[in-house]
Amino acid sequence: MGKQRLVVIGGDAAGMSAASKVRRDSPESEILVFERSPHTSYSACGLPYYVGGLVDSAEELISRTPEAFRDKYRIDARVRHEVVEIDTRAARVRVRHLENDQEWWESYDQLLIATGAVPFCPEMPGSRAAGIFGLSTLQSGIRLRKAVDEDKPKRAVVVGGGYIGLEMAEAMVIRGIEVSLVTRGDEVMETLDPDMGALVSEALEDVGVTLYRGESLEGFETSDGRVSAVLTNQRALPADIVILGMGVRPNSSLAKRAGIPLGLRDAIRVNDRMKTRVEGVWAAGDCVESLHLISRRPFYVALGTVANKQGVVAGTNLAGGYATFPGVLGTAVTKVCKYEVARTGLHEKDLRELGFEFTSTVIQSRTRAGYYPGSGRIAVKLLAEKKSGRLLGGQIVGEEGAAKRIDVLATALHAGFTVQDMINLDLCYAPPYSPVWDPVQTAARKAVKAG
Repeated sequence: MGKQRLVVIGGDAAGMSAASKVRRDSPESEILVFERSPHTSYSACGLPYYVGGLVDSAEELISRTPEAFRDKYRIDARVRHEVVEIDTRAARVRVRHLENDQEWWESYDQLLIATGAVPFCPEMPGSRAAGIFGLSTLQSGIRLRKAVDEDKPKRAVVVGGGYIGLEMAEAMVIRGIEVSLVTRGDEVMETLDPDMGALVSEALEDVGVTLYRGESLEGFETSDGRVSAVLTNQRALPADIVILGMGVRPNSSLAKRAGIPLGLRDAIRVNDRMKTRVEGVWAAGDCVESLHLISRRPFYVALGTVANKQGVVAGTNLAGGYATFPGVLGTAVTKVCKYEVARTGLHEKDLRELGFEFTSTVIQSRTRAGYYPGSGRIAVKLLAEKKSGRLLGGQIVGEEGAAKRIDVLATALHAGFTVQDMINLDLCYAPPYSPVWDPVQTAARKAVKAG
C-alpha cells in the first residue's frame, strides 16, 4: 500500500483485524478508524455470558481499547464517530461526532467498510417501550445487564429461536428468571433440520424454558411506558423484560446510498480479495456477501470467525499483498445450559432446492465411553451425496463434549471427503473423550450403508 491513507468504517472484528494487518505490513500507512459506539475490538459473542453473569465485567470482553490502538499501534481509532455519507467520486467520507453533532469530510486513498450487522427489530405497536432489548453491541449488552441487575425482572420473553435467542434464554435461566421463548418455526434453530431442531426444543424445555412454537410476534402491551406483555398471533405473554433475537441483517445502507453494489440479502458484494466493484472501496465482515463452499452460490452469514478472517484478507490486500477468502460453510455452535448444538454445510432444505440427490442418517451415541463418569448423549446427523458419498453437511446435538466434534465435519467438508474417507480418519480415542468408535465415525458408517 505504501504511504497512503486508509479510512475504516467500523471498529470491531473485521475493521480492526484489517487495520492491524495493514499496520503490521505497511508501517508508513496512515490509518483512521471511525466507530459510532463507545468501544472497539470486543467479543460480541460473549455478550450473552456477560448478561448471564458468567463474565463479571464488560471490560473482560474488550480485546483492545481505542487508546491501545492509538498508543501501541498508531491506529487513530475514534469512537462515537459515525460516518453518515460516502462520496466515492471525491474519495471522501462525511463524519459526525455523536457527542457534539459536528460534521466534516475526511479524504481517503483506500476505504474499508466494516459496518457489521444490525438486529432485526420490526416497528409494531409498543416496540419502543422500555424493557425491550436487542443485543448486537457491547453497549447494548451493558444496558441489558444493568436492567437485569437493577430491575430484577421475574418474567422474560425471548422472541426468536436462533443462536441469540437460545443463548439469551440460557442467560435468563442462569439468572433465575422465568423464561418463555416465541418462535415462528415448528422447532427452534431453523439452521438445523426439523428432526435435529426438535432435539434442541426438548433441551430448552428440559432446562425450564416454556416454548411457544409456530407463533409470530404482533406487538407489545405497555404500562406507563414499559413493556408488560408480548403479543403473538395466538396469545399475550406477560413480561417484565423482552429480548429480541429475531436475526440480523447486513448493515449496508451507507454503502447502498453511495451506489456500491449489493448482493444477497442486501449484503455488500465483494470479490474473493474483499474488494467491491467501486475503485478504492473494500468491505469485510457481517456486512458482506460470501460464497458457500458446497453450493458455490452467494451466501450470507454473520459470524465473528468469518469477520476476523475476512478482515485479515482485506488488510493483506490493502497493504499491497495478495490474499483471498475462499468462502464459508456456515459452521456454528451454541449451547443451552448443559446441551450443545452445532452445524456445518448444507441442510436438507438447501439440498432439495439445489437439486442434490442425498442420503440423510442420524445416530445416537455417547460423548465418552459409556462406563466413564460424565458420559452424555449425542446425536449426529450426516447428509451425503448419493452414489459419490461426498459429505454435504452435518449437525450435532448433545451434552458436554458433543459440539466441538463439528470441527471434524467442517474439516471433512473443506477437504471434499466422502463418508468413507471419514471412517478411515485416525481420530484419537481414550474413554474420557470418546467411545472406541467416535460418534462422527459411527454416523459415517451408517451413511456409507445408506448410500
